[in-house]
Amino acid sequence: MKRKNCIILFLLGMVFVAKSQIIITTPYEFTFGGSGGTTFSTVSFSPRILQNNKIGSTFGLTGRITMGKFVGLQLEMNFAQQGWKERYDPPEDEENTTTPTINYHYSRLLNYIQMPFYTHIQFGGAKVKGFINAGPQIGYLMGESTKENLHGAQPGKINMQHEMIVQNKFEWGISGGGGIEIRTGIGYFLLEGRYLYSLGDIYHTRQEDYFSKASTQTISIKLSYLFPLK
Repeated sequence: MKRKNCIILFLLGMVFVAKSQIIITTPYEFTFGGSGGTTFSTVSFSPRILQNNKIGSTFGLTGRITMGKFVGLQLEMNFAQQGWKERYDPPEDEENTTTPTINYHYSRLLNYIQMPFYTHIQFGGAKVKGFINAGPQIGYLMGESTKENLHGAQPGKINMQHEMIVQNKFEWGISGGGGIEIRTGIGYFLLEGRYLYSLGDIYHTRQEDYFSKASTQTISIKLSYLFPLK
C-alpha cells in the first residue's frame, strides 16, 4: 500500500509540474488521430500462478495539445485486450514415462475500454522527436472469454480462478512509456512502447477471499498517426 501511495503522489506531482508550466502563450498545437498495436499482458496473482504473456490487440483515438516546445497534454480513448495465459510445465519425470503428456491450455481474454490522461514531454528536432507519456489511466471491462482444454482436469495447484468471473470491472492504474515521432508533410507518425501498472484487482482481495492480489500488468507496442489541427 505504501508503494502504491508513493506512486500516486509521484504521478500527481508530475501532473502538477507540467500544468504549472502551462501558463500557455504561444506556440501551441492541436493534433488528432488514431492508433493501433499489440498488447502483452499477465495478471499478478497472489498466490502465484505460472503464466506466459497473453497477446491481444489495441486501437483507439488520440487527441493532444502541445504548448511551447516541450510540454503537452494527451487524452485517449482505446479498446484493449488484456488477460492471462496459464503455463503448464511437463512433469519432471516425463522422459521416464511412455504416457503422452496432455498439452493443457487455459487463457482468459479481457476486453477493456480505457482512457489514459497523459502529461506529454517531447524533445528533439523539427522532423524527428523523442517523447515520454505518463499519467493515470482508467478503464472498464466490456466482456471476457475463456479458451481451455482442461475439461474438468486439475493439472495445476491453483484453479479457483477458472470458475471466477471478473468481480471488479472498473480498472485504474498508472500508464507510461516513450517513443519516437516522425513529422512529415502528411502528418505525424509515432512508434511507442508503454507499460500499464494496474492499481486495482480484477477479483475481490479481502482477507476472507482466496486471492490477496489479482492485478493486470500490460506492455503494449503502438503505431499512431496524428495530424495537426492548428
